[in-house]
Amino acid sequence: MKKLTLLGDLTPAQFLKDYWHKKPCVIRQAIPGFQPFIDRDALFELAKRDDVESRLVTHVKQKWDMKSGPQDALPATTKKDWTLLVQGVNLHDDHADALLRQFNFLPDARLDDLMISYASDTGGVGPHFDSYDVFLLQAHGTRHWRIGDQKDLSLQQGVPLKILRNFEPTEEFDLEPGDMLYLPPHYAHEGVAVGECMTYSIGFRAPSFQELGEAFLTFMSDSIDLPGRYADPALAATSRPGEISTAMLAQVTAEINKVQFTKDDITIFLGEYLSEPKASVFFEGPKRPQTLDKFMQLASKRGVFLSRKTQMLYRSELIFINGESFEVDAADKALLSVLADSRKLDATLTASASQDVAEALHDWYRQGWLSIQK
Repeated sequence: MKKLTLLGDLTPAQFLKDYWHKKPCVIRQAIPGFQPFIDRDALFELAKRDDVESRLVTHVKQKWDMKSGPQDALPATTKKDWTLLVQGVNLHDDHADALLRQFNFLPDARLDDLMISYASDTGGVGPHFDSYDVFLLQAHGTRHWRIGDQKDLSLQQGVPLKILRNFEPTEEFDLEPGDMLYLPPHYAHEGVAVGECMTYSIGFRAPSFQELGEAFLTFMSDSIDLPGRYADPALAATSRPGEISTAMLAQVTAEINKVQFTKDDITIFLGEYLSEPKASVFFEGPKRPQTLDKFMQLASKRGVFLSRKTQMLYRSELIFINGESFEVDAADKALLSVLADSRKLDATLTASASQDVAEALHDWYRQGWLSIQK
């Protein structure tokens, strides 16, 4: 794959300072002469799979309709006004994963997936906004964009899509293959195909604090330790049996207030939460896995690399991989952080792994989380 020009004349630092979370940016020829690495027919086949998330959006006689996959049948490509959205293509295609990883000036903890949008002539998903940052790379054909920084983000009622009720675009432009548009969260936009086209969307995770809070409380529920049971040996007779007494409320409040969450609790939760694979993700280990010794012999000669489905993060002495976490010493942390950052270890580094790391790498290999380089 060609190296992305990506940000044009901007350095990553300039882009983050001037545009990220602030305003749109059009980058002409982010990848000069870009050619899609998945053709139309291959994308349609991908959308038929039950382990691939997809949506078919149609707009016929001013009526919006959406069907979730698997997509057993699609409209004719000659028919106007329809769009196929295929999520997580990076989980199923090495080229898509490689493209996604070229955005590594941004943290993996924020990186979500690469979605491919195929649209027939005049196809689109209506004027809308996203709650996250997104890069929109034109892969094939032409898409006409209208965008606007409007405050009114109210939505149409009674439609299966989140379509803006009052769209007020202030800019219009066409994107050709290799061109890319960055949009910050909540920036109104609408893209319409000019003839048949494909657009690659690189999206970033932005979970709501409500979502994080609920997940954190679920995560911590097994670790709460409040011994004892409510008791009231000094209970006095009451003439108001329906009332919860002040004494009962005070005792329960005092006990519940003993529950304290630490920064370490939140760190472990966040690492496991952000590295947890999506529900549709499945790993397949080798049918005849090598023994630990044979695995390390081969890996020490060739190196290892993470599966494109694997998410690996770290913080301080903690390593997170596919929803699991463990603590390591400084030497093991240095090695495993290279694996997390570059998503591979060369033969020399692999050969230097401690026994603990070797056993971890072998376990991940057996689960299909990483592989030996060819």
